[in-house]
Amino acid sequence: MMRIFDISMPIHPDMPVYKDREEKRPQFTITADHPSHGVRETRIGLDLHTGTHIDAPLHMVEDGAGVEAYRLADLITSCKVLDLTSVTEAIRREDLQHLAIVAGDFVLFKTRNSQRPDFDFNFVYLAADAARYLAELGVRGVGFDALGIERNQPGHETHKILFAKEIIIIEGLRLGPVPPGEYRLIAAPLAIQGVEAAPARVLLIQD
Repeated sequence: MMRIFDISMPIHPDMPVYKDREEKRPQFTITADHPSHGVRETRIGLDLHTGTHIDAPLHMVEDGAGVEAYRLADLITSCKVLDLTSVTEAIRREDLQHLAIVAGDFVLFKTRNSQRPDFDFNFVYLAADAARYLAELGVRGVGFDALGIERNQPGHETHKILFAKEIIIIEGLRLGPVPPGEYRLIAAPLAIQGVEAAPARVLLIQD
């Protein structure tokens, strides 16, 4: 029996946003409504790093590629969900070395972040040495269950290490109910051109 997990964050004005910053909160404006116009139309103001989203190199690299450079073939693929819920601070190289990660993998890290419905200022993040290990292995992509893959790291090392090896970064996943294992990943960013990130609907399928 096929199982489908929607691992995307719902977008609404009261959703968790990075560091609880009000300027990052989605804004919904009703521009037409039934009593006055006979229809409902809504405009949304949205930070491109809202909720579940895909980062592109332009986010951290001047003149880097925008999100339109990613091929859908790279975002509709097999993946591995790996359980790192025992990690309390940062995922480091030694936390990954015992896991079955090989070249070409697209890995999604399930941490204690997925257990928090709000923004946790002390969220688990991916340390630079772990990012370097994944780059050395040659993974294709990394999915993370916090609104950032790093937390106050000088120079944004984790992002830059992964981007230097053309590794895709997905942030803001919700992996709480997902058992570790192998899945089919469908990660479809909004088709916005010339930008450094895009919100995405992300699904996992298991036959």
